[in-house]
Amino acid sequence: QLAESGGGTVQAGASLRLSCVASGRALNMHTTGWFRQTPGEEREFVACITWNGDMTSYADSVKGRFTITKDNAKNTVYLQMNALKPEDTADYYCAKSRLFGDQCFRAVGDFDYWGRGTQVTVSS
Repeated sequence: QLAESGGGTVQAGASLRLSCVASGRALNMHTTGWFRQTPGEEREFVACITWNGDMTSYADSVKGRFTITKDNAKNTVYLQMNALKPEDTADYYCAKSRLFGDQCFRAVGDFDYWGRGTQVTVSS
């Protein structure tokens, strides 16, 4: 089970840090992905990190502003979001990969367990 937190309403240019906490050791051997979704749109990839944290990948729209990290001891993956823009407004979800996490996956279908999401609103 995955649970996101850390969302909120901020002004453009502000920062937020999202957390994804896994029950048990769910993320220790898998890739974790962050995705986001706005009403009427498909869920889109934001960032991913491999099981040991040695590989990350980002969507072009967030590269240089967002950073994904993980703490296996705490079963937690973080998404640090800086220089937020109104277009970052969305519900953010974390997810666990279906396969062993030695590579970064970017497709929704590559993930089998999802959290319920946390809402991020960025005002201009």
